[in-house]
Amino acid sequence: MSATPSFSVKPGAVALMALMAATRFHHFGTPFALPDASLAAFFFAGLWLGGRYLFGLLLLEAGLIDYLAITKLGVSDFCVSKAYVFLIGSYGAMWLGGKWCRKFTLLTLAGAAQQFAALVAAVSVAFVISNGSFYLLSGRFSDSVPGQYLAGFAEYYPPYLTSTLIYGVVIFGLVRAVKALLPAKTAHEAV
Repeated sequence: MSATPSFSVKPGAVALMALMAATRFHHFGTPFALPDASLAAFFFAGLWLGGRYLFGLLLLEAGLIDYLAITKLGVSDFCVSKAYVFLIGSYGAMWLGGKWCRKFTLLTLAGAAQQFAALVAAVSVAFVISNGSFYLLSGRFSDSVPGQYLAGFAEYYPPYLTSTLIYGVVIFGLVRAVKALLPAKTAHEAV
């Protein structure tokens, strides 16, 4: 027998990667496109799947999508600057927030509230990292005036948080529904 490592594809990882690929073209969405689900994808990958290889794969996917969107699809490159590398920290915050939530495994109101609070905290940290680095390093702002940053924070934080929370609630709901249906289906097939 040979001891070769096996590689298995997890359907959850494929689903999160597909969600990110389908939504990454518009940060806040348009009438024809959903808002970017990358933050939620990293959070749930950390929560349910783990593994640094998947984290790296999601980072590569995000970079590839951005490259293709800008070079082939005419998406603006406004957000690509020296600060772009700080997205690794933003996505790392989401990933770690998801991993931290692993300890809340019971399906209770308190567990759900703790996961929701962790999601809000992770999104907030991710926003401060990505938005703050963009403000300081992008060269898009002539003066580093705190008032400018606060105005940008007030404008961009609510949709950043809201879209991720909506994805979070929908994904949590779908997964809980599937998990609830699986035992019923298995019991029905045994009859």
